[in-house]
Amino acid sequence: MEPVESVKRLKTLYDEVTKEVDAIENSIHGDTLPQNVAFMQAENEKLEYRINILKRHAEELTEIIALQGSILNVLQDAFSLAIKTVFPDLENFQCNVTRSTSEKFGDYQCNSAMNIAQVMRQRGLRMSPLEIAEKIVSNVSCSLVIESLDIAKPGFINVKVKTDFYSQRVSYLLNKGVKPPPLKKRKVIVDFSSPNVAKEMHVGHLRSTIIGESICRLLEFSGNDVLRLNHIGDWGTQFGMLIAHLQDKYPDYIEKSPPIQNLQEFYKESKKRFDSDEAFKKRAYSCVVQLQNYEPNILKAWKQICDVTRNEIGKIYERLDITIIERGESFYQERMKTLVKELENRGVLVEDEGRKVLFVEGISVPLTIVKSDGSYMYSTSDLAAIRQRVEEEEGDWLIYVVDAGQSLHLESVYKAARSLGFCPPEVQTDHAAFGLVLGEDKKKFKTRSGDTVKLAELLDEGLQKSLQKLKEKKRDEVLTPEELKSAQEAVAYGCIKYADLSHNRLHDYVFSFDRMLDDRGNSAVYLLYSLVRIR
Repeated sequence: MEPVESVKRLKTLYDEVTKEVDAIENSIHGDTLPQNVAFMQAENEKLEYRINILKRHAEELTEIIALQGSILNVLQDAFSLAIKTVFPDLENFQCNVTRSTSEKFGDYQCNSAMNIAQVMRQRGLRMSPLEIAEKIVSNVSCSLVIESLDIAKPGFINVKVKTDFYSQRVSYLLNKGVKPPPLKKRKVIVDFSSPNVAKEMHVGHLRSTIIGESICRLLEFSGNDVLRLNHIGDWGTQFGMLIAHLQDKYPDYIEKSPPIQNLQEFYKESKKRFDSDEAFKKRAYSCVVQLQNYEPNILKAWKQICDVTRNEIGKIYERLDITIIERGESFYQERMKTLVKELENRGVLVEDEGRKVLFVEGISVPLTIVKSDGSYMYSTSDLAAIRQRVEEEEGDWLIYVVDAGQSLHLESVYKAARSLGFCPPEVQTDHAAFGLVLGEDKKKFKTRSGDTVKLAELLDEGLQKSLQKLKEKKRDEVLTPEELKSAQEAVAYGCIKYADLSHNRLHDYVFSFDRMLDDRGNSAVYLLYSLVRIR
């Protein structure tokens, strides 16, 4: 039952009992004195007892609602009930309560009086916003939260919240825990992180990974069924050169797993050969064809390369406490073949300089579905993924956590999926876009040599700096080695996560360990130290 309805029901019961008592008291003290006065007085006492129980019940319910819900929602309910009491014929009216823009106007403000006055004028009734505000104020009942209500011209209602209520609310939340909002449960599929096989995770993956994990946690806390997917790049033409290089460098790979220590160097070596050695390039293309035909030995080499990558990114996810299910390009290969055949049969693909493209209404650039060499594009796998997530996973809400540069691509894919019937209108689709991570020079974050910053190295640096900070605070003198290590990781990883999440998701931000580890202001270190002091 909604909070407002619960309070209304109790108020109705209370009013009914009060009327009953008043009638009895009037009959007792009036001209028509009952013959059995003692009996009626006893009944009166019973009714008063019932009234007190109802009052306490109403007060307890109101207190629980106020302490559990947000202050804004509690005030919204209180003003909505007051407006409904004063104007019972005002149907579907949306009460407007907001945070005050200035302290001189109190903590919150209700601006509904002006809107109601406009509605009244449309009905031919003359009532000033000031009069309406006075009537609303006289019917607002929320003594647990509200300290004072002041009316300002032309009809603003300024709300001052009781200082004690904040401490009561904090105590309640500490004892009872935070309750999720009452939302309809949905199957939500969140696509985030998505690194490429044979390449180390870099700082560009940081925001998608942290933001995606946070979105999933919030949705799960709200009672949703969340599927966390890692759409890794584990298929494509680049695997031809990687497999060919593996065959040359580790010819016994079929019997013995290759000891690839540095995947990034392995990738660079294969790319260098691919660009300079024509014979190697031809063999690489041959390996791609064999991979697409699922030739056993080639498939084994592919799995070995994927396993090395999986092991490395798994370490990153463990350090950052990320939970995610791998579902890469390879998962959608057969679905892409089926998709392309269906689109060809439906006659929606257009030949364009050897490519097969799909035009999307409202989008100037078509989606390339099949390249001139017969391979597929990201558009193809994204369409296949959307279809699979809607039809097989039965997703109600699809969220893609990728950088803002992918906005046009995702808009095109979403529109294409809807026009093709793969994503019905009732399925919600969202692009959780984000800005870039910048260096101190406010340019794209890179190493001094100009290379992309590896995520593992960034986390390692965070550990070093957090340990240095803890030692400056003499924490190494009071903590055991195990406790110090735990604190070091909590500070390092907490700072990196908080620095990302504390900035506007859509904006770029400058990555600075010095600011992250500052124990003053809006930083994870400040919050962690505050938490320790509270405990």
